[in-house]
Parts: sequence; structure tokens; C-alpha cells
Amino acid sequence: ADALNALAAGSGGKVSVHAGDVADDASIRAGAASTGSEPIDILYTVAGMTGTIEPELERADWAVFDEAINIMVKGPLRVLHAFLPRLGEGSKVINFSSQLAASTWPYGGFYAYVAAKAALNRMMRSVAIDLKDRGIIIGLIHPGYVQTDMGGPNAEITPTESASGIRKVTADWTLEHSGDFKKWNGENHAW
Repeated sequence: ADALNALAAGSGGKVSVHAGDVADDASIRAGAASTGSEPIDILYTVAGMTGTIEPELERADWAVFDEAINIMVKGPLRVLHAFLPRLGEGSKVINFSSQLAASTWPYGGFYAYVAAKAALNRMMRSVAIDLKDRGIIIGLIHPGYVQTDMGGPNAEITPTESASGIRKVTADWTLEHSGDFKKWNGENHAW
């Protein structure tokens, strides 16, 4: 986490780094506890792994498939559990999903990844229903096809464009739209 530690060091105390492995309940609980007890306005869950790249139609690496489910479905729920006591009316939990999770995505492959992200979307829609009476807003967001290690240098947008868009979408998210799946630019994402 060298880049994160450097960011924290130059933030004038506005950023701090806390360890937490979304695949491990004890690690997430310890990480959440290390952040204090103040109420949380915005909680982003950004858990992902590519999974198997090779075609999975005739065979699958079940260990990788299970890891994808553990990280991208159970992981965000673990994070929500750990921080839920600090979430209240107006708090927002924004979960990073993917356009590949949508049934409207017209391509095959990436079975573990698409299964996990689709499960995340549906699970968080249920969470949104269950937390609506508490005034907690749940969002699902596709960050765009971003120029990262996963997206590659020919992806459509830069990390800065994605992050700026996500910040604006998050700021504008209302309880009325809790559980919605949106794109980084604020458009609703069909799924």
C-alpha cells in the first residue's frame, strides 16, 4: 500500500490507511474497529478480482470461482456488517459493480467474475430494501471501462474521470434510488 500510505502522509490528516482483507471476517472487523467509532457518511466497497480468463465453458477452476464469490459477494457484505453500527440516516454505502454483471451485457466468458458481480447487485438490492427504514442509502455503480491494470491502456476513461464521476453520483444519490445500479456518469445502468 505504498501509494495509499503516500497519499495519507500528504493529506494533512484527512486520509488514514487501515488494513482489511475482504475475504476474512476477522480482518474486516479488526480493520473497521481500527477506524474509530465516529458515524460514517459514505462507505465504498471496492472488492474485485478478474477470476479465470481462460474459457470456462468446458472446465472451471472451482477454487478461483469460490474465491471470486468470497471476495466480490461475501466481502462487501462483511464490510457492511462491520460498519453497520456506524451507519445512520443519510449514510451511503456504494458498491463497485461492473457492466459485466448486467444481463444486457452482450458477451460471454468471465463466468466467475460475472456471476459474483451479478450476485452482488441482487444481494445489495435486498440490503437496500431492508435498510430503507433506517434511511441508509445503498448504491451499485459501474465505474466505467477504466485505464487500470484490469482495463488496460486502451480503456475508455481515466481513473480521474471515473473517480470524479463516482463522487458526483454518490453526492446526488437519494434514498428514493437506493438499490439502483448506475454508471459512473450518473446514467442508470440496465440490468
